[in-house]
Amino acid sequence: MNGVADPVVINLTVFVLAVFVGYHVVWTVTPALHTPLMSVTNAISGVIIVGAILAASPATVDFGSLMGALAVGLAAVNVVGGFLVTQRMLAMFRKKAPRAGAAPAKSSAGH
Repeated sequence: MNGVADPVVINLTVFVLAVFVGYHVVWTVTPALHTPLMSVTNAISGVIIVGAILAASPATVDFGSLMGALAVGLAAVNVVGGFLVTQRMLAMFRKKAPRAGAAPAKSSAGH
């Protein structure tokens, strides 16, 4: 032992900490913050796509480049699905436009 930590141990430690923190962040968020949280995860997935493209781009095809290509596909599905869900959730909070054939609401001020 020369005092240098094994990279596998470091990567595994970061992964376990990320899972732990992610679990606590997701399960302690209030329902009102789910839409902004979804938007942030979409941005993170966009960063993952960039990293995955870099991992998938070597000239030789090996396990790492195959995993990078898989990561590009999965992150792209996540981004598209996340934006669709976010749009649908935001549409629930928009004011509804009155229908063209609907009668105007009666006022009770004169009665």
